[in-house]
Amino acid sequence: MFDGYIVVYKFIQDLHFFVTGGDNENELILSTVLQGFFDAVGLILRNNVDKRTALENLDLILLCLDEIIDGGIILETEASVIAGKTTSDSLDGMSSLSEQTISQALATAREHLARSLLK
Repeated sequence: MFDGYIVVYKFIQDLHFFVTGGDNENELILSTVLQGFFDAVGLILRNNVDKRTALENLDLILLCLDEIIDGGIILETEASVIAGKTTSDSLDGMSSLSEQTISQALATAREHLARSLLK
């Protein structure tokens, strides 16, 4: 706990990974998010996780974060799913931006609908 926030972290070589949450958050969930993020980054960077490689692929790492959390809500923690969505988005350069935006909006709506029906 640090200044009223729960912080979980992982240090690998010269990189520091942190996940923070409010004091009412579950530490195990935050740890699962951190592990999923770290494993997805490892998959994307082909287990060459160091500062230089991370900076060269920062766009993919930020896409990983976007796939994991949206507006403070955890969407995904499975590393293979996160890495798969991230790399497929980056390799899908042939489709236009509007097509990507529409497909992302539909996917998000589908996920939110499924979550609301499961509650």
